[in-house]
Amino acid sequence: MSSLNRYTSPVEPVEWQVPQSFSTTFRWEYDDGREKLLSLYEKGKKLQWNASDRIDWSQDLDPENPSGLPDEMIAIYGSDVWNRLNDKERTRLRHHMQAWQLSQFLHGEQGALVCTAKIVQQVPGVDAKFYAATQVVDEARHVEAYSRLLHEKFELLYPVNPYLKTLLDDTLRDSRWDFTYLGMQVLIEGLALAAFGVIRDYARNPLARSVTAYVMQDEARHVAFGRLALRDYYPHLTDKERDEREEFVVEGCYLMRDRFLGDEVWETLGLPVAECKAWVDNSELMKIYRAALFSRIVPTIKDIGLWGPRVRKAYADMGILGFADADLDVLSSNDERIAVELDGRLSP
Repeated sequence: MSSLNRYTSPVEPVEWQVPQSFSTTFRWEYDDGREKLLSLYEKGKKLQWNASDRIDWSQDLDPENPSGLPDEMIAIYGSDVWNRLNDKERTRLRHHMQAWQLSQFLHGEQGALVCTAKIVQQVPGVDAKFYAATQVVDEARHVEAYSRLLHEKFELLYPVNPYLKTLLDDTLRDSRWDFTYLGMQVLIEGLALAAFGVIRDYARNPLARSVTAYVMQDEARHVAFGRLALRDYYPHLTDKERDEREEFVVEGCYLMRDRFLGDEVWETLGLPVAECKAWVDNSELMKIYRAALFSRIVPTIKDIGLWGPRVRKAYADMGILGFADADLDVLSSNDERIAVELDGRLSP
């Protein structure tokens, strides 16, 4: 069945075209690669996997709770709206809430596919072109995996969230190669890693958990790629150039914080949107959850040197400044370890 028949609301036009103007860079020096980037390239080649083989697609989802996530992960859990729902309505809400989140993962992965292909064209270093080429394959695999999960198992899709679409548009329209890294590798991928982690760590369904764990194994390398490239480049920026990038970071983070309000779900299910939004905005659980989504972004922004007063003030306002000293290498190693251990547990 076509994707268009699974969307909760009409998607027209089917294609979204983003006008762009940027230079494609060829480099005739092939032997000046940075050791860390070339090592990441080697790792990217070795850790390729086939979504058709590594994931057991014969597994079924629980119709009552497809991913097997605790109800506390639903944004309106504990609200008056939630308490008024009967069992059938809560089952439908679980299905839609999980499909909505996975749909945003799917659309974000397609965004990453397009952005990384752009990086291959734009970035000046051959070493970065090499690694970005492996990431293009990774992102295609992620689109494949989430598309299959939603089409075959959830049988439900949500359109791209307007906040995610805005950030993708801003990232793609800028002609400077480092903005593609900053928007995708750092902001969108960083947020995705934290959101993926919730599903990987709390989902009880082995299919939903394995898809996300394996995607996270790749995404940890992608964020590292962005860090390595930008950490070398940003010390050479002028004050004006750094200000432009810090402004982009701050605006992008506010966009992504607001992306997780779930308005589309409340509207689709006929729930009182204003009441749901008010609960999400004021719920202590949601404040903690939304702050935790930036646990990978904040230390990366600090690490690449975009740590001026504007960024620090915004992060303090959002309640996420405390993530600044997180050890990204430890987090990345943990993502890889869990995926390998999951392979072992799921093997016959």
